[in-house]
Amino acid sequence: MAPDRPALAAAAVPRPPLVSRLRGLVSLAVVAAVVAVAYRQTDFDIVALFTGAADFWRFFGRLVPPLSEMGSNWGAYLPQLAKPLIETLQIAYVGTFFGTLLALPLLFLASANTAIDPVTMWVARVLLTVLRSIPDLLWAAILVPILVVGPLPGAVALTLFSIGVLAKLGSETVEAIDPGPLEALRAAGAGRLATIVYAVIPQVAATMVSFVLYVFEINVRASVIIGLVGAGGIGFTLQQRLNFFDYTGVGLIIVVIFAVVLVIDAISVWARSRLI
Repeated sequence: MAPDRPALAAAAVPRPPLVSRLRGLVSLAVVAAVVAVAYRQTDFDIVALFTGAADFWRFFGRLVPPLSEMGSNWGAYLPQLAKPLIETLQIAYVGTFFGTLLALPLLFLASANTAIDPVTMWVARVLLTVLRSIPDLLWAAILVPILVVGPLPGAVALTLFSIGVLAKLGSETVEAIDPGPLEALRAAGAGRLATIVYAVIPQVAATMVSFVLYVFEINVRASVIIGLVGAGGIGFTLQQRLNFFDYTGVGLIIVVIFAVVLVIDAISVWARSRLI
């Protein structure tokens, strides 16, 4: 009688040792314990989420005017949103543009295979950590009193945020490249700049452009949020409408923001699919 092949294959697979299984159980227990402690200390209440749903729908109803009045109300608001919406896109674009320019030298200084020396690499990585550790909203809140209420602090805040993100992603990409061309140019006596230009950039260019498009998507959303602290754009207009309890205007702004972000996401996804 021929042996059962599936049974033989199952028998041939070694069972995980007892230590590995215990390690897995301990890891699951630690995760469950941390979740349980966080659940209690944050007063997370699932029941409250469902009981508060009625208040949410009541507030949502204020944002949407009756169908008979929607055309006239939203039609009167739309022309007023053109300027702050364009300003929001400009803040995101300027922040992404200057963030990319400043991130390019930093990402090579922070990469182990292109850094000048270990000290320079450490300083660059510490700087990037500091930039990433401060959220863009906090950057804007700090810069608004220092500079002026308007788009300038928003653009600077998104520039600093973009530097931290792009340089971090870029340095990890540079460290993962094929070292063959890099070593060949170094063996031929090429300098550091020539090595980066001819061996590193061709390997990471498409990926970096994809990262820049992704950061621009994030900055468009972030430029709306930082406007709530006085950094200009449509977020500043949204804050004004909220202060005056103008829920009809708030509802239209939310719809406009959703539509713009949706279009930008679609364009960015299409562009990234062409690059990678």
